[in-house]
Amino acid sequence: MSDIAVIGAGAWGTALSIVLGRKRSHSVRLWAYEREVRDSIADHRVNAPFLPGYPIPEMVTVSNRLEEALAGVEVVVSVMPSHHCRRLFREMAPLVRPEMLFVSATKGVENDTLSRMTEVITDVVHELAGFRPRLGALSGPSFAREVARGDPTAITVASHDADLAQAVQREFSDPSFRVYTSEDVVGVELGGALKNIVAIAAGMCDGLGLGHNSVAALITRGLAEITRLVVACGGHRDTMAGLAGLGDLVLTCTGELSRNRSVGVELGRGRKLTDVVAGMHGMVAEGVLTTNAAVGLAHKYGVEMPITQQVHAILHQDKSPRDAIHELMTRRATSEVGLYRNSANG
Repeated sequence: MSDIAVIGAGAWGTALSIVLGRKRSHSVRLWAYEREVRDSIADHRVNAPFLPGYPIPEMVTVSNRLEEALAGVEVVVSVMPSHHCRRLFREMAPLVRPEMLFVSATKGVENDTLSRMTEVITDVVHELAGFRPRLGALSGPSFAREVARGDPTAITVASHDADLAQAVQREFSDPSFRVYTSEDVVGVELGGALKNIVAIAAGMCDGLGLGHNSVAALITRGLAEITRLVVACGGHRDTMAGLAGLGDLVLTCTGELSRNRSVGVELGRGRKLTDVVAGMHGMVAEGVLTTNAAVGLAHKYGVEMPITQQVHAILHQDKSPRDAIHELMTRRATSEVGLYRNSANG
């Protein structure tokens, strides 16, 4: 039996614990910060605040103590919001061991350092625990509700450690949850993080009453600028044509379950960001924070990202979504030849 800790009991962390708990060969400890989440799971076997209606297998136990969640486990799955990753791993550092396998399932980039989540985890564990963790990144098109329901889902685990990637593939896969492996950690992580920004823009199109033409153009050009940045950061262009790139982008830009798209819809309808976020009841739309980091990375690597820049202006400079769309459509015309090249033209 494999002992697995899932650190973070939002919708996605809970869905992953359900996947893992479906396999009777797993003992899963789910760490939950919120008391109401812990009480709901312990008393009713559901996460009513974040993933209501989906039973959590008996193989999953819930705790608010990191010591209890991590004791003796073989695999640690990190599913906390990106802005809590560094702090939580600092708390976890005295409790982790070199033989553990680590999986980051958080889709975001740290604002202050512009670090991907695997970089944050590696930095903290190396500094405070004295070893470099065996680590992979899990990403792909996967709404938590559909994963919890058992709908067929395919995602990717990326790691420079082939044995780890194969172990994660083996431990996570079941007839309704298929895991592919990759060596492109940069591409898989950035694809999962940056698509949330384009999804906010796609939601704005809906909120403004624009049609399918607009969203199709946005997804295509969004993929182009994401790919340019991924390649500039050392990732692979081909990854962006796969599950962690195009697959996740299309899902998040078109699916009504997307929190990032929902934020964009409300902004397109004229609501203020503070009001939209306040109405999410603790849910996190990672794209709101990731936009800052994406603009920072684009500046660092000299990559033009017009959609990202306009979303940033809407979120953080109170720009009108309609004005942003107009600026995108009236930019200097360029050629689509070399659409995914790492060039300065967008």
